[in-house]
Amino acid sequence: MRQQKLLALLLLNANRVVPMELLVDELWEDPPSSARPQVHNAIRDLRRILSAAEDASLVTMDVGYRLMVPEEAVDAHRFARRVRAARAAEQEGRLTESARLLQGAVDLWRGDAFAGIACPAVTSAAVKLNEQRLTALEDLMALRLRNGETSSLVGELHALLAEYPLRDSLRGSLMLALFRSGRQADALTVYDDGRRFLAEELGLEPSRHLRSLHADILAGSPTAHGPGAAGLTADRADPQREERPARRSPAPSGGRRGNYLPHDLTDFTGRSAELDSLLDAAGQEHGGSPLMIAVDGMGGVGKTTLVVHFAHRVTARYPDGQYFIGLHGFSADRPPLPPEQALGALLQTSGVSPGEIPASLEERSALWRSRLAGERCLVVLDDAADTSQVAPLLPGTGGTLVLVTSRRKLTALDGALPLWLDVLPHEDAAALFTRIVGERRAAREPEQVDRAVELCGHLPLAIRIAAARLRGRPAWAVADLVDRLASTSQRAHCLQSAERDLMSVLRASYRHLNPTQRQFSRLISRHPSPSYDVDQAAAVTGLPAGDVERHFDVLIENNLIREDLPARFTFHHLIRDCTLEA
Repeated sequence: MRQQKLLALLLLNANRVVPMELLVDELWEDPPSSARPQVHNAIRDLRRILSAAEDASLVTMDVGYRLMVPEEAVDAHRFARRVRAARAAEQEGRLTESARLLQGAVDLWRGDAFAGIACPAVTSAAVKLNEQRLTALEDLMALRLRNGETSSLVGELHALLAEYPLRDSLRGSLMLALFRSGRQADALTVYDDGRRFLAEELGLEPSRHLRSLHADILAGSPTAHGPGAAGLTADRADPQREERPARRSPAPSGGRRGNYLPHDLTDFTGRSAELDSLLDAAGQEHGGSPLMIAVDGMGGVGKTTLVVHFAHRVTARYPDGQYFIGLHGFSADRPPLPPEQALGALLQTSGVSPGEIPASLEERSALWRSRLAGERCLVVLDDAADTSQVAPLLPGTGGTLVLVTSRRKLTALDGALPLWLDVLPHEDAAALFTRIVGERRAAREPEQVDRAVELCGHLPLAIRIAAARLRGRPAWAVADLVDRLASTSQRAHCLQSAERDLMSVLRASYRHLNPTQRQFSRLISRHPSPSYDVDQAAAVTGLPAGDVERHFDVLIENNLIREDLPARFTFHHLIRDCTLEA
């Protein structure tokens, strides 16, 4: 196996010198003292094997080795040349010849690149080569559609989509082939199957392009040639380029480089200062390091809403892809997502087929970093439990913006810019309430609107739930809602609906506290004072001052209490309610 790795490394760098240090680093995780002699022995054996080939020779250089081989003897070079020829033919309008050349390029493949060979450089190269093959396949299907093929493509596209269910281009081509074959219902079923798959596996929606194509098919008049059909030259990478594939347009064309952000809220309100801070940070130069921003705040304060809204505003700056994954660090109904699973989902979303995703966390993390290297991408890591869950998901080089949200202060996330999110100012809280219930209704009782948002603690999630409840009860006045929010016994019920329960959201924050810390929270929440210092809390709990300070540190870290003045701590009244229930 080591000899196969050695040959793969030399072929990847054909006709160039490969330093001995690189070979040693790639062949061993922990190189033995005999690494160099072992490489020399492997080179000797490899020379003996290559001696039977007339057009290949292995040359010893001062710092390493060079494998001399004609480009025509390397399938990757032949593949790249045929793809370039297909691109040129397509640009000149010779679509039939372009499809023939592209078919010839695809036919060179006999399986995945470097199958069974695992070392970092080879794995990274294999991912890029396999992506180029899939891109060529997508282009070929689109070209054959443009050339008038329909029913003859259906079987091939079904098989490809079964193997690569995240490739929007293949799904779109199959939808078009079915529609043009007179099978409109089957085309719509293909879309629905993909929508369910994305929702269940990744919590995502179909791409904008696929949604548009679905609408056209529903209307009975799809006008596009299909995904990727706008031209090979416009948006496809040159497989010969070694630094990275050329950027495509922001519109998704398969799993890679799509916009996977959740939808933005039409009633987004306020947060102008926070948005300005995010925009300022995103506009700064960070050299070769990725830009990381960690947004923290209590449950329900609107961290995800803010980050998604901001991400939609800056998508044009990150044309190589916008990714989103929920890490469920504080979900009420499920445990935090292990980083291995998170990486598996991100890699599939970026276009890596399930069979190409390695098993270990370290290998998945390395492959994810190689996918982002040199790209301008935006990655949202939502609802992180802690730094250990986030660290394996981070890129290794600059160009990528990473937005992390968490209820915890991720102070151990080195290099990240922190942004603490407070509850809404009163004016913005009232504006959000008004946008949900309607201006005419709110204008009749402005004082009651002010009272309602105060009872919601200016917390966006509480305001949304309460205002939505009022909107659904047209017989109520705002004062009726206020009466229920003012009642300690009714408030929790008023702040829940069939889909959302504020108290459940807040209780999830206590999952990461140990029993002693929970007991401390319950004891001080029963104190009638709205705020406490260390001495007061020590008197209430009977604990030494040092222990009290450490407990307050934990609660602050988890955004369960706030320190508005030095050494003066305050519970949000809804967190107090939740703590008393716990």
